[in-house]
Amino acid sequence: MLDALEKDREFRYAVMGLLGFKEVLERFSKLEERQQKLEERFARLEERQQALEKRFIKIEERFAMLEEKYIKLEERLARVERDLAHVRKTVEHIRRDVGALTETLYSKMVLDDLKEIIRGEGEKIIKRKRNFILDNVEVDLFIETERKAYVVEVKIQPNHHDVDEAFEKAAYIGSKIGKPCIPVLAGTWIGDEVFKYASSKNVMILEY
Repeated sequence: MLDALEKDREFRYAVMGLLGFKEVLERFSKLEERQQKLEERFARLEERQQALEKRFIKIEERFAMLEEKYIKLEERLARVERDLAHVRKTVEHIRRDVGALTETLYSKMVLDDLKEIIRGEGEKIIKRKRNFILDNVEVDLFIETERKAYVVEVKIQPNHHDVDEAFEKAAYIGSKIGKPCIPVLAGTWIGDEVFKYASSKNVMILEY
């Protein structure tokens, strides 16, 4: 075999070619192994991509559900706000109506009581007016006799400020009509401190 390799050039080249082909085959085999591994990795990547796509689809579906719920919540909130606005308006109307009714009722009771006082003093009423206004100064009830007048403010639960306001309004109106004006404060819940303060300011208190 060695002699043949030494002496026969063609045989020698043939053997060298076979050896080179074997090396090529080995390299090709390695390339096939690497390709197979790459294909396996690519398959795993495809699986992961498919799994991610499925997760992304689920996330999109969940986001769509959350968005739908958010829209419904916004609609409910808008309805609640509209209902609250309606309730506020209703409460305002009720409060205004109750206030007007209370003022009317109290004014009637005050008028009846003051009639007795005025009659007892030998006088008579020459003018009476609810919601009396003089120079932008408004009072709930104004009663005038020949010698003096009464300026009445009606408050459910009067306080010190209401006492001062009644006093100041009576003083102003008295200066304008040229008669002494007696400030009167009528209410339901009147504390002892308010009574004492009103007495110190010569404000008549009528509690009902």
